[in-house]
Amino acid sequence: MRAANGTSVVEFILLGLSRQPQQQKLLFLLFLTMYLATVLGNLLIILAIGTDARLHTPMYFFLSHLSFVDVCFSSTTVPKVLANHILGTHTISYPACLTQMYFLFLFVDMDNFLLAVMAYDRFVAICHPLHYTTKMTPQLCVLLLTGSWVIASLNVLLHTLLMARLSFCADHAIPHFFCDVTPLLKLSCSDTHLNELMILTEGALVMITPFVCILASYVLITSAILRVPSPRGRWKAFSTCGSHLAVVCLFYGTIIAVYFNPSSSHSVERDTAATVLYTVVTPMLNPFIYSLRNRDLKAALRRVVGRRTFSM
Repeated sequence: MRAANGTSVVEFILLGLSRQPQQQKLLFLLFLTMYLATVLGNLLIILAIGTDARLHTPMYFFLSHLSFVDVCFSSTTVPKVLANHILGTHTISYPACLTQMYFLFLFVDMDNFLLAVMAYDRFVAICHPLHYTTKMTPQLCVLLLTGSWVIASLNVLLHTLLMARLSFCADHAIPHFFCDVTPLLKLSCSDTHLNELMILTEGALVMITPFVCILASYVLITSAILRVPSPRGRWKAFSTCGSHLAVVCLFYGTIIAVYFNPSSSHSVERDTAATVLYTVVTPMLNPFIYSLRNRDLKAALRRVVGRRTFSM
């Protein structure tokens, strides 16, 4: 990779969240705590679903994969932040930067697709309960999951290859704690119009299409719930969607705030706060949101924790 002045840029500098030593120590402890909570919480969800035969249903099948993706999602950024603090370095090589960007947005896309698939699952369960088992077959679940991985991989590969063709100037300091696409485009000496166009068209299409499907599913779900005669029945039907809806609002709210605002409205502080929310906080909160409102999952988690405690 050659810069405009003919020199080769082999690494970037991640400026992180703060340059103050005291704040860095506090942020290190905060990130470490949140990362451990993310890994432990999501692994417990996966273990509980995998070991309880009563949870071997499409809803929990997709939830277990969402937990797996959330662990991978958080692991693409947080360990590098922690390692930089321990080693006292802020550099990341150019290939590692592109690799981090690839996997970060791969798991962002997978979160996006899985939330849409889970919304469809809730739509079928509430609007067509008598046909649920015939519609949400194991074959369809595997097909939806495989298709999500393929589309996400191809989409992210396109944006990564477009980024790899760019040249970068002598200034290679990224005002962020990971290799995000927006600050990288700002550092480039090349013409980035094609990259920006693909982000606003193809990238937006990949993100917005599942979001529209989620909205359509919940319009139909709400219409079906309102036709339920008893208030208790309406509340029970709505409570099965409450956790998923909370995760959807948190995920898409931060994504839209960072990537789909005009460039002139971007600020480093606001973008950093929003990216911390969707890369660190959201994966940590997901297992708590789903388990606190789900009695079957809470019971499975108690059995898993109790079994591990007793075996020790």
